[in-house]
Amino acid sequence: MIGTGLLWRSGLLPLPNFIAKYGGDSLWALVVFLGFGFVYPRITTTRLGVIAVSFAWAIEFSQLYHADWIDGIRATLPGRLILGTTFNSPDLLAYVVGIALGMLAERAFLNGNQRAG
Repeated sequence: MIGTGLLWRSGLLPLPNFIAKYGGDSLWALVVFLGFGFVYPRITTTRLGVIAVSFAWAIEFSQLYHADWIDGIRATLPGRLILGTTFNSPDLLAYVVGIALGMLAERAFLNGNQRAG
């Protein structure tokens, strides 16, 4: 998923700017959802979604804060990929979309496994 997100935002795919920007943000949020899912495998999908949205939004709102130490981290490639650089309120919705897709996929997977088992 991380590779897909990096490719998505790389400019190598012929995507419209809007789709490249906000699709990449949605994929980043999906990675957050998946990451928390690996760390907390036994929590409910809804709780996982709330944690992931809270984290993603906290990162976005942290972009309103500028100090030399955190801007120094943001100046690195990993810092820019994880923390971003500039607050953009539409990103908040893109995060919700990515996490919602993860939640839908997880619920479909779990429901399919319950019927098969």
